[in-house]
Amino acid sequence: MKAVKHYILLLVTLISIRGIAQNKYTIDVSQFNGTILLHNPDISHLITGHPAGVLVGFNQKRFGEKEWEKDFGYPDTGFTFIYQDMANGTLGTNTSLYAHYNFYFFKRKLQFRVGQGLAYNSNPYDKDTNFRNNAYGSHILSSTMLLLNYQKENLVGGLGFKTGLTLVHYSNANVKAPNTSTNTAAFNFGLVYDLNSSLQKEFIPKEKTIKITEPIRFNLALRSGVNESDVNGSGQYGFWIASAYADKRLGRKSAIQLGGDYFHSNFLKELIRFQSSSFPELNVDSNADFKRAGIFLGHELFVNKMSVLTQFGYYVYYPFDFEGRTYNRIGLKRYFGDSIFAAVTLKSHAAKAEAVEFGIGVRL
Repeated sequence: MKAVKHYILLLVTLISIRGIAQNKYTIDVSQFNGTILLHNPDISHLITGHPAGVLVGFNQKRFGEKEWEKDFGYPDTGFTFIYQDMANGTLGTNTSLYAHYNFYFFKRKLQFRVGQGLAYNSNPYDKDTNFRNNAYGSHILSSTMLLLNYQKENLVGGLGFKTGLTLVHYSNANVKAPNTSTNTAAFNFGLVYDLNSSLQKEFIPKEKTIKITEPIRFNLALRSGVNESDVNGSGQYGFWIASAYADKRLGRKSAIQLGGDYFHSNFLKELIRFQSSSFPELNVDSNADFKRAGIFLGHELFVNKMSVLTQFGYYVYYPFDFEGRTYNRIGLKRYFGDSIFAAVTLKSHAAKAEAVEFGIGVRL
């Protein structure tokens, strides 16, 4: 049995080495230093220094073996690790991991990286020991990373450099209050190393592609999750959302959408009860309905089996006033075959997040 385990381990190792040998990979390491942007005056007491950290990226080069790689200018795919000291004892430190794409411009000298992932905060809000941290209500945060870098590879052997700007957003999307969030803008400088610089590969030229034409397709989606109002300690409640919409492909890359949402948001029950009893000057009816319904217009950008979803909506049924009558949604979808999909989306009112939604659906 022990010999079999060793053989399997050796086989996996050989396959991994062969995969690395056949593909182009790079590693980049950068140090960054910047400032927390004052996007909300409520966090002004938390901006006391210049946050600094280290960023490590692992990238796979794409050369056009698949059509989507050609469509988007041969981007890289990979993962980014970030450790950031927030330069404020109340905020603590953030350690995060992202999946990312690198897109290139100006003869591949300018790199734009966009990543989405999760972060761990070392010192979130606690009503007894850390009540001044109104930015992070939980250890686990959602995080979005944007990098705009000038990059020059293979200056000396496989070694090159990169420098530019970094923007990192941390928020738990109202999964738990408080959730004022932070945005860090920073300058970064680092090195990039080609793990197999001796391997020479050429980009496969983009040929004339067949135009995609589809009839109008209908979609059904069910989303769920937990969230909390902005009232600290009001409690986390589950929610569910039913959506129905039509989409029309505009080509290989995109489609437009038109549809509607039904929102069953249980946290609003508690918020209605709290405001009606504690703030009579608000004139909140204790019997107000917590349910909402809206219509939306959306766009879907297709990248391989993944797609980027953006939607802008308006509540047509809105019995209780919460953050205004318009809402927006942005997120990622992953298709399994031609019809079934899963999605992770962020629903917000302008820049004010309401919930992270985990959904499944079908495209008919």
